[in-house]
Amino acid sequence: MSEIVFQGASNLALDAKGRLSVPARHREVLQLLCGGRLTVTKHPDGCLMVFPRPTWELFRDKVAALPMSAAGWKRVFLGHAMDVEIDSASRVLISPELRKSAGLGSDVMLIGMGSHFELWDTAAHAAQEAEVLAGPMPDALKDFSF
Repeated sequence: MSEIVFQGASNLALDAKGRLSVPARHREVLQLLCGGRLTVTKHPDGCLMVFPRPTWELFRDKVAALPMSAAGWKRVFLGHAMDVEIDSASRVLISPELRKSAGLGSDVMLIGMGSHFELWDTAAHAAQEAEVLAGPMPDALKDFSF
């Protein structure tokens, strides 16, 4: 299971209760990988991170081991983490607190980031991506072969 990589973007909608339908292409893998158990927390870029539970536990342990000088970041990542489960209708509830912190409206984008997902407000993601593309290419990518 360690070879599983989540990739690609899905335009989705949050319903009035803040529930998100998990895209069909990820449902079976998430059921096999973590029994549909996920953890959602804040991301420093203003979106949310959605982790399969085993991946979250590895990330959580690394964050918990950080020194006191990183206490503020521990609060961001661990203090706002919410455990959720994919329900029988293949939906995940995003808490009102996390929706507010990421500025999520009804139109959202779920982006596969390898071991986890990012959940963005669609307009915020478009603005962030435009900013990235308008900026200089990082040194790490300058010699990268496409």
